Amino acid sequence: MAERSALAILRRTQVEQETGLAKSTLYLRVEQGLFTEPVLIGPRAVGWPAGEVEALNRARIAGLGDDGIKRLVKSLQAARRSPGAAAGAALQARA
Repeated sequence: MAERSALAILRRTQVEQETGLAKSTLYLRVEQGLFTEPVLIGPRAVGWPAGEVEALNRARIAGLGDDGIKRLVKSLQAARRSPGAAAGAALQARA
């Protein structure tokens, strides 16, 4: 992934490029709890925080199984609800 802010919002096509997933597979993984939910960035636009996409890519590359990915997804989504925690979680994923 190119060097960018962990809080940058990636649009769906960018996420597809970063992960190698097709649109249908991306949304299937969201439904299965294997990828974070998109963030609403406009009335008809969504995206994903770059740090979350990177963390999920790193986890897959490291060989983390589906159960571990599901725990990571829950952790990343919980961090969104805590001010400042999302930035911390994303920065941890980069380490």
